[in-house]
Amino acid sequence: MLKLDVWNLIFTVVNLIVLYLLLRKFLIGPVTKIMDQRKAIIEEGLASARTAQLEADKLKRQYELQIGTAQAESDKIINRAKEDARAAYDKVVTEADEQAGKVLADARKNIEIERAKAIREMESEIAELALDAAVKIAGKGTKDADNLALYDEFLVKAGEADDTDGN
Repeated sequence: MLKLDVWNLIFTVVNLIVLYLLLRKFLIGPVTKIMDQRKAIIEEGLASARTAQLEADKLKRQYELQIGTAQAESDKIINRAKEDARAAYDKVVTEADEQAGKVLADARKNIEIERAKAIREMESEIAELALDAAVKIAGKGTKDADNLALYDEFLVKAGEADDTDGN
């Protein structure tokens, strides 16, 4: 049968209490301390991750704002450049039209001058031909056949002078 010994029971209880206290001091205490340290490290990491996330969100908003501002500014610059180019184009076209008008006016003026000069030259040649015809008529006498021949010669020479200046 089983016998219960009080002293044996007391020593067993005391041994269990001592074992519990030793385990608590040397095993449970350090393990709890390590677990608390790891918990603190994890919480610190989570807090730092939250802070980093908030900072990243803040930077993202700033970058998005800057990108929006830069896009608006680039649109303004492009529109301004287009307007400047359009104005420069219009100015060049206007100046070219003015110069073309001046060139046309000068060309017309030169044509009129050349025409007047050609008319004066023709009048001068006609006057010379008429004078030559008058001299020949006066020098040869007054034969009708000779006068008709001189008149025909005058008309031929006047026609040739008109044809060469007209082209």
